[in-house]
Amino acid sequence: MTDSSTRRTVLATGAAAALAAGCSKYGNGNDSSGSSSVKASGGQELAKTADIPVGGGKILKAQKVVVTQPKKDEFKAFSAVCTHQGCTVSTIANGTINCPCHGSKFNIADGTVAGGPAPKPLPAEQITVEGNSIHLA
Repeated sequence: MTDSSTRRTVLATGAAAALAAGCSKYGNGNDSSGSSSVKASGGQELAKTADIPVGGGKILKAQKVVVTQPKKDEFKAFSAVCTHQGCTVSTIANGTINCPCHGSKFNIADGTVAGGPAPKPLPAEQITVEGNSIHLA
């Protein structure tokens, strides 16, 4: 093999790896394991139940988690990372979790897409409610 063909192979391999990395971040959104984002450690308190309004929720940016209360005493949690291009959601209003980047909206009850361009629901997070504290499971 010549030096120029070796150099082409290395450049082509590097370009393919960079393209694959870019697609995994933006094209696929986050997988349900949450391996691509920072999460609170298991058992860490996320919020007090009194901090989560009925019909609304709270975005915990540091943990990249959204906790909602669709109905009284029913708490849900989802990734706060939009499945469209990885932006962190910023508001909760009128029954939806809203992304500021391109206008995606997700239902507070189940994380499903209420308005695009997001291709997939927000991945659910497992939580437990102990007394008046909400923890990651």
